[in-house]
Amino acid sequence: MYASRDKLIILDADGTIIDAFSAIEAAFTQHGMAIGDLDRFQKRRNLFKYLGGIKEFPRNLAKSLGNSNRKELINTLTDIYRERAELYPGIAPLLQQLLATPGIRVGLVTRNVTHEPAITLSRLFARHDLDIQQLDFFSCIPLKTPKTEHFSAALKQLEINPARAFACGDEHNDYLSMQAAGFNPFMVSYGFEDFRRLTLKYAVPEVIISRTPQALSERIRHAFDLPDEFTPALNVAQHSA
Repeated sequence: MYASRDKLIILDADGTIIDAFSAIEAAFTQHGMAIGDLDRFQKRRNLFKYLGGIKEFPRNLAKSLGNSNRKELINTLTDIYRERAELYPGIAPLLQQLLATPGIRVGLVTRNVTHEPAITLSRLFARHDLDIQQLDFFSCIPLKTPKTEHFSAALKQLEINPARAFACGDEHNDYLSMQAAGFNPFMVSYGFEDFRRLTLKYAVPEVIISRTPQALSERIRHAFDLPDEFTPALNVAQHSA
């Protein structure tokens, strides 16, 4: 039925493996704006997530009006992502290990809002000794577009059995898209939505949520039967063998 017996894992970028909040906060600060702390940021939705809460909203709104101001903010965010943004602790060696392991296919999906996000993430990954070209699947998704069709496209392209496919995200819509595409879901609560919001408001099962990047790494390694210790000297070229 399926041409491949490989396993697949697709990771969301911002808020799941990339510390997006710190990058966004730095960009806003550079433009004299504030978005509040992470706890408050996670509780906001849509436009208000980036315009701040009651304390920050009036000042941020005044500064964000006008196309030129928005363009400058995106320019700054792009520079920060490319030169300073970080993967969460422990994520780089996890990705190196996944890419170096035969029989595991690795993908990435992103709604990154910087200019030319593929170039942005390529430079961010390179600073962590990772080559984005070694991914088996990569997709930049427009804002407000469900990820379901992109997950499904990865299964079709790589000819993977959904029962052997996993995906990870940080927002409830990620969870819904994973379910709709037939993936086994991993979720995290340190990104754009917190644990309470995911579980109580959107009924995401507590048992699939990792509260820290370390917990996510441990969960993925366990699911893929990977050792806890990884020696980067393993040649990533094995991945495509």
